[in-house]
Amino acid sequence: MAAIARFGSRIVPELQQIVNECRATGQLVQGPHIELFEAAFARLLGSGHVRTCSTEYGRMALYFILRAFEFPAGSEIIVPALTFWVVPEIVRVAGLVPVFADVDPATFTLSPEAMAAAITPRTVAVLPTHLYGLACDMDPILDLARLHSLKVIEDCAHSLGATWKGRMAGTLGDASFFSFQAFKPLNTYGGGLAWLRDADIARRVGAFADAEAWPEERRVESILSSGKWQHTFIRPKVFTFSLFPIWYAASFVDGKPEERLWESVRRLDPLPAHYRGRYSNVQAAIGLAGLARLPEFIERTRRHARILDDLLGGVDGVTIPRNPSDRTHVYYQYCAYVPDSKALVRRCIRRGVDVAPMHVDVCPRMPLFDSKGPGTPGADTAATAVQVPVYESLTDAEIERVGRLVRDQVGRVARTQGAVPSGARG
Repeated sequence: MAAIARFGSRIVPELQQIVNECRATGQLVQGPHIELFEAAFARLLGSGHVRTCSTEYGRMALYFILRAFEFPAGSEIIVPALTFWVVPEIVRVAGLVPVFADVDPATFTLSPEAMAAAITPRTVAVLPTHLYGLACDMDPILDLARLHSLKVIEDCAHSLGATWKGRMAGTLGDASFFSFQAFKPLNTYGGGLAWLRDADIARRVGAFADAEAWPEERRVESILSSGKWQHTFIRPKVFTFSLFPIWYAASFVDGKPEERLWESVRRLDPLPAHYRGRYSNVQAAIGLAGLARLPEFIERTRRHARILDDLLGGVDGVTIPRNPSDRTHVYYQYCAYVPDSKALVRRCIRRGVDVAPMHVDVCPRMPLFDSKGPGTPGADTAATAVQVPVYESLTDAEIERVGRLVRDQVGRVARTQGAVPSGARG
């Protein structure tokens, strides 16, 4: 059977037509779709002001937001200990100090108790990350922010379409940012967007975005081409003969070949040249088509998650992702605790399913940050979970195959090694 990759790209059927039309009209770079996309995104969120930012990275939206608030240099921003390393590094590039707070290992999101303990007189904002597609428990976070006059900047890179008590993630605080890279909930082959509650802050973010140069047409063409090949390589029938053999071989030596595909961990000041550039018209046109299909994408992914829940929910030693009744989980990733996660990953890869260890970072443990704060047992536990393929482009039959394989191999691991669960139940 064809091998199944851990990630999938959301591709609209009319993609090639959109690209061809933009080429034919000379509107790959500049054109009317940017404003149309921003208006459609604002309607989806239902409030505030939005602005597209960057040709390639949503992290630039965070950078512009931090600069627009004009926080005093050296002010502290509370960041979850479990997040992508770029987020606290962008905080530092903006002249601010990231202070790490632990997460709840049952939800993988910021612990309000840890946030409260991290607040000092120098704290000006908190950056809750709606990780893996589940919104944070925002009531206590917002209460603490109001009590201490902190700004709330939501990281929504994983969570477009997620809700908390009927409200859209990304509209709960003072600002938020979204990412549109290839594997994100909305794929425009790169770029990002900032949401702002306050019109004056939105104007400042817009000024920063407008100050960026338009990308050259060849750069936009390169982004589209890279996205096309990326999507092709991870389709099951192609993945089986492209990247999977490398993954398979690496499983015998505990190798991590995927790390060669990741951005190298390093200081980002000054910002690398490829971070710069305005969001292009063709990306916005693709985004408009993706927004129209977003409910369909989310429902398919949530249905896949329910299939996995049914197959794994009663398995001894497995803790499936929490799905609180007051939130809509959009499952950017399906993250479960299992007995002996390293052994399970190896076993699943060797049987054609790319179950993977978590790919975000426990940032206080990284030499880049040299954190001397309190321990982060929640993040340390969360990092032992595994990622099970759940994305919408798989068929229901493929998802059932994934769930049955994981269920079978969990049992085999437990019988052969007497393993115990590696994570927290909740």
